[in-house]
Amino acid sequence: MITQISGLAELAERYDGFVLDLWGVIHDGVEAYPGVAETLGQLRRAGKRTIMLSNAPRRSSALIEQLTRLGIGRLLYDEVLSSGEAVHLELDRRSDPFFAALGTKLYHLGPERDRNVYETLPYRSVDLEQADFVLNTGPVEVSETVADYQELLDRALARRLPMICANPDHVVIRQGKRITCAGAIADHYADMGGLVSQRGKPDPAIYAMALASLGIADKARICALGDALHTDIRGGRAGGIDAVLVTGGIHADELGIKWGETADPVRLAELARLHGERPVAAIPKFIW
Repeated sequence: MITQISGLAELAERYDGFVLDLWGVIHDGVEAYPGVAETLGQLRRAGKRTIMLSNAPRRSSALIEQLTRLGIGRLLYDEVLSSGEAVHLELDRRSDPFFAALGTKLYHLGPERDRNVYETLPYRSVDLEQADFVLNTGPVEVSETVADYQELLDRALARRLPMICANPDHVVIRQGKRITCAGAIADHYADMGGLVSQRGKPDPAIYAMALASLGIADKARICALGDALHTDIRGGRAGGIDAVLVTGGIHADELGIKWGETADPVRLAELARLHGERPVAAIPKFIW
């Protein structure tokens, strides 16, 4: 069985730093969860370093602004890193062979708010017919699904356009509703035969960036917290650190619980087995 704890205080002494997921742990896409600011304050008072690591398809600065709007002050955490920031850096450096082979004309599949991933760089946003590649930051409207983009993906595949995915998540929970993310579109395009490169959790590369920013040499003293087994928990393992599952997030329906409720241990163990992951512990919500 997976150990279930009621709060971070039960294991805080084992770690010097925490890698924290945002959506599903800190907020629900609209509001911060109750008690989050207080829990971050407790970690700060305990001398723990923290980095927010998110599969958000926009620059880290945008996440800081969002957290501030949600009442999570900048002094409550140390660092922020997003998958959008990682893609921005790759587009700028072009050191990765996949990125180095790209042209400079992109088709942006995604909402206007995600333009900061590329708009300060020497790339030009064009129609699909003129594009060298597709930059996928997710559906334009929260109500859209992968099916809404089938015709566009067919056209992209016919031109053999490579795709950069700035958010490997398939879904998030926004105030209780499941919202399709860029990762679902990217994986479908790959299944169609398209060439795809993704940046973000669970890619070990983004954990290397996060841990370097955190500044703690001993990986055994770092713990990740997230609500998704296939990204947060798998990514923590791939990055060489422990990971704790927040059960009240994306897997709540599968576990038959609501936010803040404790999962049935048998049901939790079976869910983890199905995903091929085993967190070091599970916690119902982000609480001290």
